[in-house]
Amino acid sequence: MLVFEAKLRGTGKQYAILDEMIRTARFVRNSCLRYWMDNQGVNKYDLNKYCRILRKEFEWCKKLSAQACQASAERAWSAIARFFDNCKKKVPGKKGFPKFRKYQTHGSVEYKVDGWILSDDRLTITFRDGFKAGTFKMWGTRDLHFYSKKQVKRVRVVRRADGYYVQFSINQERNEHHEPTKRMVGVDVGLNHFYTDSDGNTVENPRFFRKAEKALKKAQKRVSRRKKGSKNRLKAIKRLGKMHLKVSRRRKDFAVKTARALVQSADLVAIEDLKVRNMVKNHHLATSISDASWTLFRQWLEYFGKVFDVPVIAVAPHFTSQNCSNCGEDVKKALSTRTHKCPHCGYLNDRDVNAAINILMKARQGLAQLPRGTRKVTPGDEMTLCLDGETQKSKVARRARNSRQR
Repeated sequence: MLVFEAKLRGTGKQYAILDEMIRTARFVRNSCLRYWMDNQGVNKYDLNKYCRILRKEFEWCKKLSAQACQASAERAWSAIARFFDNCKKKVPGKKGFPKFRKYQTHGSVEYKVDGWILSDDRLTITFRDGFKAGTFKMWGTRDLHFYSKKQVKRVRVVRRADGYYVQFSINQERNEHHEPTKRMVGVDVGLNHFYTDSDGNTVENPRFFRKAEKALKKAQKRVSRRKKGSKNRLKAIKRLGKMHLKVSRRRKDFAVKTARALVQSADLVAIEDLKVRNMVKNHHLATSISDASWTLFRQWLEYFGKVFDVPVIAVAPHFTSQNCSNCGEDVKKALSTRTHKCPHCGYLNDRDVNAAINILMKARQGLAQLPRGTRKVTPGDEMTLCLDGETQKSKVARRARNSRQR
């Protein structure tokens, strides 16, 4: 499934209608969520039926396409299903109980195959439901001529701080050819360097939020000083939203390009299965960890691993920084110690390079332990394949067992 995005060009009156469409979709979602809270045993299909009741009870709700109302109900159910899934898996901490959506500077409304018309030249889109938003010009870099209109399964209108966008969900699988490089690489992410691989290559941490932090604080002060409900406060909020949007876009662009280049340069990529949700509980490093966006980087690594048919394996991060990659002995070191020096074998290397080598060794060892015929890791299994590797106790037991056999 591909998602293409383009910016909508229209008049101020058309933008006001889009706001009304988004508010109506939010109302349907919140109403379905309230219906689920008040009635025990409600399922997905009951929420779809409840949309008919809402359309009969509220005349202005009929303006929104029936399929768009169902899409809003499906969003409510996806939040409910995610909450139930987290409860079954016993996810530590908060389980993500569904919340009501309030008015924000961003929002969206989703259509299925009804309620919109795409022009033959793929340059304009017309929304034909009861709101009668009219025709919008689309400004973007993606060419939709390569895909038929039947392949477009969903159309979503998204409001952001800098305008309105339309997203097309296209039923098309993406597969690209990968030239074998005969290279396997382990990756250790960090704060000094964004990541360090097992070959000693490093990528600098861009620190987009830290660089814009001073300007963001200044913009936030402008918002707090304006009177609530005034036009100047809305202008200040919009200005602050644009600055945050710019930071997030730069962070995403960096993650996409870095992940793609890393996957193309190797035949296997080994990464750590980090619990970033627990790591940000450290208030001294929470901002820097969030700014590094390791989770976003891993998501794009796994995506490009599927696209280029390159295995991306997540291994347990235990003892990857403490163990010596040369002899396997445990070498205790503080977080401030950036050089690994083994007192047992004299191995000297950078701390992050040593960790990256251990990560790669864990991944290769886990592949070797798989049964014959299943050693080939297919893309998509990287999320379920979390290898614990060989612990220090198992190494000692293995050495003792080998010595007895001799």
